[in-house]
Amino acid sequence: MYRSRQHKIIAGVCGGIAERFGMTPTAVRLLFLLSCLLPGPQFVIYLIMWLFVPKAPERVGYGYR
Repeated sequence: MYRSRQHKIIAGVCGGIAERFGMTPTAVRLLFLLSCLLPGPQFVIYLIMWLFVPKAPERVGYGYR
C-alpha cells in the first residue's frame, strides 16, 4: 500500500486506501469522517499511516519526464 500522489488532500492516506481497495477517494474520506463520530484512535492511526506508509512511486515512462 502507498499514499496516493494523485488523490491527496492532506497526506494521501485516504486516497491510498481508496486506490488499494478499488473505492473512490471521496467514499473513503466520508467513511473516515463518519468514523470520527465514534470513540477511538482514528486520528492517531491516520498520523501513524502518514509517517510510515510510503508515497506511491512516481510514474515514469509515458514519454514525459
